Amino acid sequence: MASSSGTSSGSLELQNSGFEEDLQKLMDQKKRKRMISNRESARRSRLRKQKQLDDLMAKVAQFGNENNQIITRMNFTTQLYLNIEAENSILRAQTAELSHRLQSLNEILNFLNANNGGYGIEENYSIAESAYMNQSCNSHFVNQQPIVGMADFLHY
Repeated sequence: MASSSGTSSGSLELQNSGFEEDLQKLMDQKKRKRMISNRESARRSRLRKQKQLDDLMAKVAQFGNENNQIITRMNFTTQLYLNIEAENSILRAQTAELSHRLQSLNEILNFLNANNGGYGIEENYSIAESAYMNQSCNSHFVNQQPIVGMADFLHY
């Protein structure tokens, strides 16, 4: 019996050692699969992060281009605004000058009409027109200053 119990115990040990070897192989195989799976997952994660970084870099470049375009348009618009503002200043000055000339001419006409200076109405307008033309021609040479005191001159 001793021999049969020894034999059965040896056979059990062989079975156990075979089972442990199989179990160890199975665990090693699972461990390798897990390592391979982890490596593949890490590789996919690195690729995702690289793609995100590339997408963000592309957006940075796109926003930089859009920003440059906006700055260019803003500078162009500012320049147009400054040009128009300068033109408006010139037009305001011309308007003030023309208003002053009109006032001077109206004063001349009022003076001529009031005194009638020995001339008929048509002659008065002719004199006023000559004075205005003379004023217009001379104003280009004298910084476009209106003639002041024309009514006093005509009186003498």
